[in-house]
Amino acid sequence: MTIISTATESSDGFYSPSLNDFFPPALFGEGTFFEFNRVLFVRMVITAVLVGMFVLIGMRAKVIPGRGQALFELILDFLRVNVVEAVLGKQEGRRHEALIFFLFFTIFAFNVTGIIPGLNIASTGLIALPLLLATLTFVWYLVAGIRQHGVGRYLSLSLFPPSVPKPLLVLMTPIDALQVFLIRPASLTVRLAINMLVGHLLLVLTYSATQYFWVQAADGVNLLFGLLTFIGILFMTVLELFVAGLQAFIFAMLTAVYINMATAEDH
Repeated sequence: MTIISTATESSDGFYSPSLNDFFPPALFGEGTFFEFNRVLFVRMVITAVLVGMFVLIGMRAKVIPGRGQALFELILDFLRVNVVEAVLGKQEGRRHEALIFFLFFTIFAFNVTGIIPGLNIASTGLIALPLLLATLTFVWYLVAGIRQHGVGRYLSLSLFPPSVPKPLLVLMTPIDALQVFLIRPASLTVRLAINMLVGHLLLVLTYSATQYFWVQAADGVNLLFGLLTFIGILFMTVLELFVAGLQAFIFAMLTAVYINMATAEDH
């Protein structure tokens, strides 16, 4: 897939970030099924780190937790109370909390790689990974709804809500069908991908501008501009960390909401 962009490195050395940043050159296997690039490398690294972290915490779990275990348990308790139990209730929440935890930690880990030196790209900015996670949520809430109500009753509750007057069902049923089968997974996908893509472009822009003002065009005025863009780097880094956590939380929360809507008796 080729992305056409006019944003390139100018003749005076200033690099303007573009969508091409998310499609780096192949490290090997170019043009084949086994093509491997920096984005895939980042995904492999962060997956290994994430799995290793969970294994290590599990193996070293103690009744009196250390700092790492305490932080991990704090996040789990926050998600359990404020997402799982708040939306689904304690009994129903137990069936789905593993998915909610998985989505939050996975999305946060892949998001935060955008500010880690040496990695410097959030692979959730490419739509394939958000789409995969959104599809998992979509299949999960469909199965949960069918398991709770059966196929016929689930479709009836989702597409023909009993609270809607019958004459309005002609209008509401197609809208509800689009919402259940298309809009929900599509909105999860697009929201995550766009937020991380835009955040990466803004962060790279501040780095590029600082490097340009302090190296390529270093003089009195430009050094001052470089100081401002360097402050922008610090601000954007903190903002990206916040957005990485926020988008993971929103994805997990909406997943819980969609499961609750699928399993509820009255839509």
